[in-house]
Amino acid sequence: MKFAHILLKDTSKLNIPKQVDRFSKFSPSPLSMKQFIDFGSANACEKTAFKFLRQELPVRLANIMKEIDFLPDKLISTPSVQLLHSWYAQSLIEIVDFLEKDPDDKKVLRNFTETLINVRNRHNNVVPTMAQGVLEYKEAFGVDPVTNQNVQYFLDRFYTSRISTRMLMNQHTLIFSGSTNPAHPKHIGSIDPNCDVVEVVKDAFESSKMLCDQYYLTSPEVTIQVNSKGTNDPISIVYVPSHLYHMLFELFKNAMRATVETHENSTHLPPIKVRVALGSEDLTIKMSDRGGGVPLRKIERLFSYMYSTAPSPMTDTARNAPLAGFGYGLPISRLYARYFQGDLHLYSMEGYGTSAVIYLKALSSESVERLPVFNKSALRHYQTSTEADDWCIPSSEPKKLGNVACVQGSSDSD
Repeated sequence: MKFAHILLKDTSKLNIPKQVDRFSKFSPSPLSMKQFIDFGSANACEKTAFKFLRQELPVRLANIMKEIDFLPDKLISTPSVQLLHSWYAQSLIEIVDFLEKDPDDKKVLRNFTETLINVRNRHNNVVPTMAQGVLEYKEAFGVDPVTNQNVQYFLDRFYTSRISTRMLMNQHTLIFSGSTNPAHPKHIGSIDPNCDVVEVVKDAFESSKMLCDQYYLTSPEVTIQVNSKGTNDPISIVYVPSHLYHMLFELFKNAMRATVETHENSTHLPPIKVRVALGSEDLTIKMSDRGGGVPLRKIERLFSYMYSTAPSPMTDTARNAPLAGFGYGLPISRLYARYFQGDLHLYSMEGYGTSAVIYLKALSSESVERLPVFNKSALRHYQTSTEADDWCIPSSEPKKLGNVACVQGSSDSD
């Protein structure tokens, strides 16, 4: 019996490439925040959700699994990426197994929810595991422009895909497993229909402040200003508070670290200034510090996975969340912002400080998932090679044009 079970598992593994090919031919179906809300509040039909997710999750998993094959062979062969691939393969097979199951069977629906919880837990360490794989590759083979470009393109899509699959699984398990958070009874799954933005800003600040105090025994304060259409109304939007918290927590950590280290000999730390503004289209959060800033040439590198200079974090991060991890905080925060059609930008004045701006959609109908799809256009990104730059590259020692002119003059006189 045990042998038969092993044989069955091996057969399913052999079937994985076929399933990846099968489902990657379909494009993911992006949902809007309004659709998430409408479905969860008014039409929370578990059978409908089951029929959608058993098709949609394999499509999203297969689309991104297809792109893993276009990473450098030496990166794919690292133990970390191999482990990661096995998680995705196992999860794909487990979800595909429900395609022929009866949606009217309550036991099937219950098993599906349990499977999603198992899949979500299995993928808990996807970000540090992939980061470890990149680190292993970088330490062994270094960084070149083509690899950097391909890995950057892939990881932005890979982590966005992960955010989206976790969003779907969280919504389903929270709504249908009966495990609604009693602290947030009005939440629809992980979405707050009236997310109080300033409250999330304060929560993220307090957590960062506690961490900063532990490391530096001091921390800057915060000032918050609000621009809203109503005079006293709190600014609220339909959003996932945990996503917003993730972005703000990362930005506060960076701002606090820069402020404390820049003003380590001062008796007073300049405060971090936050302004929240709600317009007809955008909800904007601007965070400004006086932490010395960074040079313009380094801004884009702050969002690079391959060029991250952060040291490898300690493994025991459960109790000791470091102020600097794999250096993925900023790029992944930007993905959270972009996931529902927003964005995150950094503006820096070297010698003074940095402003970070988060843009979110004010309307839930415009907050639509931004999802990667594997197609010919995506394929072309992995096939690009380094070409000669069509702009001059300045040398460190410019040519001495005066000497060149003298030589030219003497040859003319001859």
